[in-house]
Amino acid sequence: MKTVLITGANKGIGLETARQLAQQGCFVYIGSRDLSNGQQAADELKATGIANVAAVQLDVTDVDTINRAKEAISRQTGSLDVLINNSAIAGEQPQRLADGSMENLRHLFDTNFFGMVQTTQIMLPLLKASATPSIINVSSEVGSLTMNSSPDRRGNWTLYSGYGATKTAVNAFTAMLANELRDEHITVNSVTPGHTATGLNGFTGTKTVAEGAKPIVALALSTDRTVTGRFFKDGGEVSW
Repeated sequence: MKTVLITGANKGIGLETARQLAQQGCFVYIGSRDLSNGQQAADELKATGIANVAAVQLDVTDVDTINRAKEAISRQTGSLDVLINNSAIAGEQPQRLADGSMENLRHLFDTNFFGMVQTTQIMLPLLKASATPSIINVSSEVGSLTMNSSPDRRGNWTLYSGYGATKTAVNAFTAMLANELRDEHITVNSVTPGHTATGLNGFTGTKTVAEGAKPIVALALSTDRTVTGRFFKDGGEVSW
């Protein structure tokens, strides 16, 4: 049974990913900034007959909660097979880089990038104790430099320039960490759920959470240990 930790898993794509992975036989730790919200999400799944889940308090901006989550997982399983860095915020819009709020931009990076990096660093010892460790960073097409450089891809993306910049940084983290950990056989990949209807975008997305979770789940269940340092979407890859 694979052990999986998902940050920001008490709602939205994180919760749906937890549901689908648990249904596939994984034991899933539901990371939640507020433990009561995480426990409520775990109870919701258990009420449907999914017993192989547990809530852990984990705020990616709070090192103490990350360390406590690591200790809890270490006591229970001793290792971690898959870390899914899902936790993120959308920030306030508009967030133009030309004249937007620096406070908003710092807040976005603190959660979406630095929070992801420090969570990964703290969880690495547990991942190294696994025979098949994987790190999955939830990203977005809005962070693709190739797509941002295409004239027909701009649209209202400038409303999310700060958010997009954090996801570009996430993709850089993915590629560079994959190279650092290649000899230790830890796979590291980015994945985008696509424009999914969640609280992050005011439920304006065109995909359901079940559809958005699909590529994340597929990557978490993959047995191909050669796939690392890449950026995926449902049905293929995304250009960096």
